Amino acid sequence: MIDVEQARDAIAGRVRRTPTLSSATLGAHLKAELFQKTGSFKARGCLNRVNALTPEERRRGVVTWSAGNHAQAVAWAAAQEGVDCLVCMWESASPLKVDAARGYGATVDTSSPDAAVAYDRALEAAERDGRVFVHPHSDPLVVAGHGTVALEILEDVPEVATVVVGVGGGGLVAGIVTALAGRARVVAVEPEGSQAFRAGLEAGRSVRVETSTIADGLAPPFAGELPLQVCRGKVDSVLVSDDEIADGMRFLYARAKLACEPAGAAAAGAVLAGKVERDGPIVVVVSGGNVVAQQAAAILAGR
Repeated sequence: MIDVEQARDAIAGRVRRTPTLSSATLGAHLKAELFQKTGSFKARGCLNRVNALTPEERRRGVVTWSAGNHAQAVAWAAAQEGVDCLVCMWESASPLKVDAARGYGATVDTSSPDAAVAYDRALEAAERDGRVFVHPHSDPLVVAGHGTVALEILEDVPEVATVVVGVGGGGLVAGIVTALAGRARVVAVEPEGSQAFRAGLEAGRSVRVETSTIADGLAPPFAGELPLQVCRGKVDSVLVSDDEIADGMRFLYARAKLACEPAGAAAAGAVLAGKVERDGPIVVVVSGGNVVAQQAAAILAGR
C-alpha cells in the first residue's frame, strides 16, 4: 500500500517544504524541488524508507543503485538515521553526484561498466550482506514519500488542473498520481532518447531499453513495475528532445532564476514547446538541481 499521508507525517520537519513559484511567461506554476535536501525530491521517499527500518535492518544497513540523485538521497537519509549505506553506481556516473554520496558518508562502488551491472551488484550485496535494498522507484515507502510533493502542490494551488513531471523510473510520477487521486491530470515527460516508462506502459511490464540523453536523471535502463502498475491508464505521456530539455533549462535559469539539472528541466521544456494541453492551472515539477558546472555552462551557452 502506498500511504502518502503517513509518509508526510513520518518526514515532517525533516525535509524542506519547497516553494511553488509562479511564472507568467511560462503560464504555469513551478514546484521547486531543486531546493529540497540533497538537491532533489528523492530525499522525501528515501528518508521515509530508511526511517521505517526495523532495529535488525538498521544493524545490517542499506544498499541502493543509482546514477546520482537517488544515491545521494539514500546516503543522506542513512546518515540521518545512523545507518550504514552502500551505493552501487557505474563508471560514467556524474562525479558531482558520486562525490556527494560519499560526502554523506556512503561507501560508493563505481566499478560497474553500466547501469545493468551496477543493479545486479546491488542485489548481490543485499543477498550477501543482508542489507535492505532501497529501490529507487519500486518501493511503496519510497513512492509514498515522493508523493508528498503533490500534497504540497494541492495546498499551494488547490485549483491545479495539470501536473507536469519528468519521468525516469517512475517513482515520483507514481507518488504524484497516488496523492492526487484523480484531482488533476498528470503528464509524464520523458526524453526521446530514454523511453523506459513509455515502453513499460505499452508492454504492460518493465522492459530494458537503451538510453541516450543529456538528462542522466531520466535515463534508467528500465522503469519500475510498481510505478507502471500505479500509472497505467492514469497519465498522459509526452516526449521531449534534448534540445527541448536544454531550452527548458535555459528558460528556468534566465526567467525563473532556477539553476536546475537537465532532468529537472524536462517538464518545463515540454510546456515551453507547447506539448502540454492547457485546460486550467498547470504546475511543473522542477525535480532537481544536481549538475556539474561544465555541463550546465555548456547548455546555458547553447553549446
